[in-house]
Amino acid sequence: MTTIAENWGVHEAQFWLRGEFPAEPVGFEPATGAWNVYGHAEALKTLSDPKVFSSDTARLIPKEMSPEKDQFVEGNLLQMDPPDHKKLRTLVSHAFTPKVVADLEPRIAALTNELLDAVEGTDSMELVTHLAYPLPVIVIAELLGIPASDRDLFKEWVDTLLRNSQQRSLTEQTEEDKKAAEETQEQLNNLVNYLGEHVDDRRKNPREDLLTKLVEAEVDGAKLTQNEVVNFANVLLLAGHITTTMLLGNTVLCLDSHPDEYRRVREDRSLLPATIEESLRFLSPFALVARATTTEVELGGQTIPADNMVFTWVAAANRDPRTFTDPGTFDPARAHNPHLAFGRGIHFCIGAPLARLEGKTALNILLDRFPDLRTDPAVPPSFIPSPHMTGVNELQLLLKP
Repeated sequence: MTTIAENWGVHEAQFWLRGEFPAEPVGFEPATGAWNVYGHAEALKTLSDPKVFSSDTARLIPKEMSPEKDQFVEGNLLQMDPPDHKKLRTLVSHAFTPKVVADLEPRIAALTNELLDAVEGTDSMELVTHLAYPLPVIVIAELLGIPASDRDLFKEWVDTLLRNSQQRSLTEQTEEDKKAAEETQEQLNNLVNYLGEHVDDRRKNPREDLLTKLVEAEVDGAKLTQNEVVNFANVLLLAGHITTTMLLGNTVLCLDSHPDEYRRVREDRSLLPATIEESLRFLSPFALVARATTTEVELGGQTIPADNMVFTWVAAANRDPRTFTDPGTFDPARAHNPHLAFGRGIHFCIGAPLARLEGKTALNILLDRFPDLRTDPAVPPSFIPSPHMTGVNELQLLLKP
């Protein structure tokens, strides 16, 4: 089987993917004005202690660098700390219980087959376009109650957000930074306005969907504000599909580049869940998680002052040789795999069970229908142009021997 491992065009900022690991687990970077956390044990602390490492990072971004930032913070689960975080997260926890997720499997399987029907009989397919993007978007859109047929709109907006998701300085802003911020703001406004229209509709015409439940929900006796509902839905829509899109592409890429593991999985599908977990470690979808210190803290031999930005590089932590044996090797059979791809603590990805189910179901069907599936060595994959994420934008696959 021909693979394309030697042709991977991994983003230059993700230096640990080239076999290099930082000399120290924690370090300050003057260029960005932030602390970088690379070690697994240290990353675990930043993700598990919200009292010291707050998720409210927007407060550290100067107003002139993000003049409308407050508009997108209210109701944003990713930016919230206890007790408000727990109150809002509880509102949607019922939508991601083990039973609710398990009951979605037939729908996920039907959608996968429907999407793959479009490439049946052809010689090739582009994985992201034909499966990895539309599948999770349709699933989360149906849960929310917004038209899955609008997924091309979502993709246009999200692609711009990802393209401009660069690691920028907290102390100075270049003209390029300003232009990127303006483009990001425009696309965020598009997404927020779109969701706002659906929220307004649910107030008048309630339905049996998650968006209606958010509109009707009460926290401490009060209904959520418009901003809270819209930003809450925004997080669910974006996070609800991006992770699975990257998971699917990364797992196929890992298997194709490791023929022995690929053969084992094709012959024994019980190995697929562990393979997905190793893919999450090896190519972690969300490479970076930001936190803001609330007090001075010692971490990795460094003293981090209060009110400092902390960038926790999850993708680097998942390659920490102090925690993982031979971390640069893709090994689905590894006995110990405490990866942080879905986070830890109160912000552990609420949709992780759904992402895992979508990955397992879709990959099983993909391998069943196309047993000779492999990447096209003439068309190297292209990656998401952001140092904060690890995933393919395009992955061309050959379907026939």
